[in-house]
Amino acid sequence: MLQLAKANRISAAKDLMVVLNNTASLRDLDLERNDRQYLLEQLKAGRSVATCDISGRLVMVHQVAKGDTSRQLEAARRAGNEMALKLVAAKREEAQVASLQDDPAATLALVEGAVLGAYSFTRYKTIDLPRPLQKLTLIAPEVKPARLEELHELCRCVCTSRDLVNAPASHLSAVQLGQAAQQLGKSSGFSVKVLNKKQIEAERMGGLLAVNQGSMDPPAFIIMEWKPKGAVNNKPVVLVGKGVVYDTGGLSLKPTPNSMDAMKCDMAGAAAVIGAISAAALRQLPVHVVALVPTTDNRPGGRAFAPGDVLRMHNGLSVENLNSDAEGRLILADALSYGERYDAETIFTLATLTGAASRAIGTQGSVVMGTAPEEHFSRLQQAAEQTFERLARMPFWEEYGDELKSDIADLKNIGGALAGQITAGKFLARFTTKPFIHIDIAGTAFLDKRDHYRPKGGTGVGVRLLFDYLKRRAAAK
Repeated sequence: MLQLAKANRISAAKDLMVVLNNTASLRDLDLERNDRQYLLEQLKAGRSVATCDISGRLVMVHQVAKGDTSRQLEAARRAGNEMALKLVAAKREEAQVASLQDDPAATLALVEGAVLGAYSFTRYKTIDLPRPLQKLTLIAPEVKPARLEELHELCRCVCTSRDLVNAPASHLSAVQLGQAAQQLGKSSGFSVKVLNKKQIEAERMGGLLAVNQGSMDPPAFIIMEWKPKGAVNNKPVVLVGKGVVYDTGGLSLKPTPNSMDAMKCDMAGAAAVIGAISAAALRQLPVHVVALVPTTDNRPGGRAFAPGDVLRMHNGLSVENLNSDAEGRLILADALSYGERYDAETIFTLATLTGAASRAIGTQGSVVMGTAPEEHFSRLQQAAEQTFERLARMPFWEEYGDELKSDIADLKNIGGALAGQITAGKFLARFTTKPFIHIDIAGTAFLDKRDHYRPKGGTGVGVRLLFDYLKRRAAAK
């Protein structure tokens, strides 16, 4: 990942990324008049990034737009991404960022877009390796070193989350995901405990065990905790992430062409909560956080659980399985009821849970719903606006829960053909008594083409959102 550093002055020899809010500031750059005029004309024409190649030296300029702050910051991120891609295409390894304005948020947004945009997943490549952009030096008096360090660590956690999502199931089993969490716990400073299959059986996690029945590999249940001295919350924020490392649909085998190609991403919720608690620990946030990840693959082999089976869940409820491809909610349900012991002030689930979520709003945002007080949703919405990881709130009317009534068990694991993202959330809500927020990231976690600084493949969605939420929780005291 890109390294970030600070400097006091601009070097005339290095490629330059500039952020400004007034084009008159171009006079502060050591440029020939014709070059400055060329940049100015591009900005006046509405270019997000004005570019000038001066004898092989790239000078790129972004003017901060007027208007909505959330949109301004997102435009700066996208400009940073565009600049980074130009540098990568030119095979540059280093550049400098100069701020000619005084808003640290705008400067950091541009750097954030560059760092996240420069990401590439090359772990398994041995030929045609791209030449990565390795370092950005920031000349920006308004940005404090601590803010730059926080951004660097947060981006590192996002990239770690992307790496986990992009790793194929052949290299990331449930047990290996647990090992990855343990390694991150050691390097970031949070505690990690991983339950093995026997311990999961002792906990009677019937949902997780059922989904694992068709697999040759054992399941795992990952328990992570960041509990700093002087935490502002008496009760923890609990994050639960879906950790299906590969999903065939089980015996309800996915029927559509190419529908399994990207199913290594079905643990993106797990990657998000692992990244978020890592960031909280690295930044020493004074917030008590617990993160739970039930993890397995879902395959049709061996004694795979079947449609019509009745499962006994961790909290004692019986569930009629009518679709083995609705497995994520089964493992999350066990994690939610396990999480009751923490008496959470808020409990979140993050999951690539339903195709209905992406059909509802596409890839530009995630759907959110739940039972938590409005104060919690408001804080989350503020985090969504700040990070531009946008959320669309779904209704959570009790009538949706009626669709989960079973003739032979306490409930069934799917509802009707409509509003599947909501009935899935209603299913989860039956397994916790705590203030509950569910975020379905099915549309945002894994992309089939690049969207600015969100790359093709794993996006790391949820890490920045949750970290910003936790920062706001810390500030609320």
